[in-house]
Amino acid sequence: MEANPSHTTTPHLDHALQTPLLNHPSRVNNISHRPSRGIFVILLSIVFLVSLVALIMIQGQNYMENLENSNIEITLFSNISKQELPRGAAQGVSAKSNPPLFHKVSYNWTNAMFSWQRTAFHFQPQNNWMNDPDGPLFHMGWYHLFYQYNPDSAIWGNISWGHAVSRDMIHWFYLPIAMGPDTWYDINGVWTGSATILPGGKIIILYTGDTNEYVQVQNLAYPANLSDPLLLDWVKYAGNPVLVPPPGIGPKDFRDPTTGWIGPDGKWRVAIGSKKGKKGISLVYTTTDFVNFESNDHYLHAVPGTGMWECVDFYPVSISGSRGLDTSENEPNVKHVLKASMDETRVDHYALGTYFIENDTWVPDNPLEDVGIGLVLDYGRYYASKTFYDPEKERRILWGWINETDTESDDLRKGWASLQTIPRTVLFDSKTGTNLLLWPVEEVESLRLSSDEFEGVVVKPGSVVPLNISLATQLDMFAEFEIETLESKSIGKNNIGCGSGGATNRSAFGPFGLLAIADDTLSEQTPIYFRLSNTTLGSSTTFFCVDETRSSKAADVAKPIYGSKVPVLSDEKLSMRVLVDHSIIESFAQGGRTVITSRVYPTEAIYGAARLFLFNNATGINIKATLKIWQLSSAFIRPFPFDQSQ
Repeated sequence: MEANPSHTTTPHLDHALQTPLLNHPSRVNNISHRPSRGIFVILLSIVFLVSLVALIMIQGQNYMENLENSNIEITLFSNISKQELPRGAAQGVSAKSNPPLFHKVSYNWTNAMFSWQRTAFHFQPQNNWMNDPDGPLFHMGWYHLFYQYNPDSAIWGNISWGHAVSRDMIHWFYLPIAMGPDTWYDINGVWTGSATILPGGKIIILYTGDTNEYVQVQNLAYPANLSDPLLLDWVKYAGNPVLVPPPGIGPKDFRDPTTGWIGPDGKWRVAIGSKKGKKGISLVYTTTDFVNFESNDHYLHAVPGTGMWECVDFYPVSISGSRGLDTSENEPNVKHVLKASMDETRVDHYALGTYFIENDTWVPDNPLEDVGIGLVLDYGRYYASKTFYDPEKERRILWGWINETDTESDDLRKGWASLQTIPRTVLFDSKTGTNLLLWPVEEVESLRLSSDEFEGVVVKPGSVVPLNISLATQLDMFAEFEIETLESKSIGKNNIGCGSGGATNRSAFGPFGLLAIADDTLSEQTPIYFRLSNTTLGSSTTFFCVDETRSSKAADVAKPIYGSKVPVLSDEKLSMRVLVDHSIIESFAQGGRTVITSRVYPTEAIYGAARLFLFNNATGINIKATLKIWQLSSAFIRPFPFDQSQ
């Protein structure tokens, strides 16, 4: 259906999107008598406190401005004592809880609010804590996903391998825990690992174990019965560990083995994340049996100043086709992706480059966008990603972990924490030649129900347009934007980053886009938007952003601004695809060149009160939007019916 802007436009967007100016303080009348010494002390104390608060605010503002160009959330722990470190950090993995900065008094959440936060078609366990995806694979008609799991609580600890299977990666069956911490070499955690499919269909898993002495070692496991489609039972190799930290590597700096790949010499290679000082590195080992390993004389790659590399991923992508590649493929029309999860920043960086099989080293195409300093898989709440090759549909699939930003006490009340993104296909962007394209797997389209279409909706500067759809909490949306430049004086800074002011930071050419999970009054809203440097696409700098600062009235949740540059070619329209699933918003710009995952906790914009709007906070352009919006049904995610036939 077609929207009529003359009936639906709400002017004066400033009132909805911008924080009102504080009233000027009243002028204090002069006092004729001389203040007492006590009053002087009080006044001096007030001046000191005001100065201290101002200093903190200035430092915080400067910190945010320094991050403005990347808009990646970075949490530093250097000034936090060991007792205050987030869960996992003291034990030698990335933070698995929010730092004390966010441990404020909990909002007065209701059970209805908590219930609404749970997603409808993203994978998460029935209850308790989940983090990194582990060892995804396809076997005998089933997609298998393992994941870091605490079977006892909704906070990190007692880490085991949870296990689930699916026919389509959308509808899932929970299975019994695959492996738990029950031996000396993994008693403190069965940590992240990968699956490798050997010739003949044999499956092996390498995973990191945290030993009884808190040393990170690599262990081997394999299915007890390869003919079992569900792979219910797993055997840990009796000779574990198969790898221990080499000389010069710290006992807590050796983890997360990759999927193996085989070379022309018949030897398998495995990469492992580590560091030396502040240099992030990826070690390489060769093996013929996954029991005996030899270390390479060279690192696969290293980048100074990037810190510990976790969850390293290494795989080929075709530069001349639309199919994914098996991890071992290496031919002239191939580039290799090296990805690492940065322990210090909790960001998943990647780079494209060339792999040299002769000495098992990798060189980036662009050293200025090397691993840890350049491209990012997802600029939002996203970490510890892992890919696998799907032989069923010849594609490479990416999984990633979305963690919470609320308090641990709230998670304990809910009884669960964290989930996985919708799985994404991975392709080389042949149009730019410089980045990957990430896109939701086609199976998510099976959830589509009714749809609404809006053609050529004009949104004037400083306006919002409500999009009248039945429900706004489970959506799959495509939006395209055209720009009409106005002959008018622009206001505001014409900076083009996402900005510390987010969607309230007006300029001539942005921001404009969607307001998701908003209430009628826009007191809660999550803007997903573009901001341009000029209106000449193909030569302008375009930013794609998500602003969570007004996503919730709760003060005890993180509400950052995420985003980055996105390439837009001269023959392209500005476009985005957005998946909304209650408290999760996954946003894809320009076919998946830039992706942002958002975690939001609204208090008002829930259930039937959630709304969707277009907005234009630019000062010098009209925008014309065309949208198609599908309602999505819920996925079936439940325990496997062992008492019934498969």
